Amino acid sequence: MEIERKFLVGRAPDLTAAKSVEIEQGYLVAEPGGGEVRLRRTGQQLLLTAKGGAGLIRDEVEIELDRRQFDALWPLTQGKRLRKIRHTLRNGEQEIELDRYEGELEGLSVAEAEFASEQQADAFDPPSWLGREITGDERYANRALAERGAP
Repeated sequence: MEIERKFLVGRAPDLTAAKSVEIEQGYLVAEPGGGEVRLRRTGQQLLLTAKGGAGLIRDEVEIELDRRQFDALWPLTQGKRLRKIRHTLRNGEQEIELDRYEGELEGLSVAEAEFASEQQADAFDPPSWLGREITGDERYANRALAERGAP
């Protein structure tokens, strides 16, 4: 299970101290209402992820794939892919992941903060560089961005 809040980012903070990684992901299944099965390549890590539900709390299962498995499935995501650079920042004790999209989604930046409980999520005081909250806004779900582009 994951508990996270998601925000638009207008003007990003200084990212020089952030840990950054390039991510490519493609969708095998993307259902209305939040169900999805995706492939993700982050450096050498290759993952198959299944998610259920939508909004603040979602079920999530990840399975690591080997190169052969990933390469066999990747062509099935044609037309449902995205690329982004993920910058991981600290905000006190909270870790925030800022995604800057590339390709057709260039210019879009979204940040997510993950929590151990709903109470922590409710108590989160977003830093000033986070813009409008988009938690649960299906238009900004990665699967929607991969299939339909930016809202």
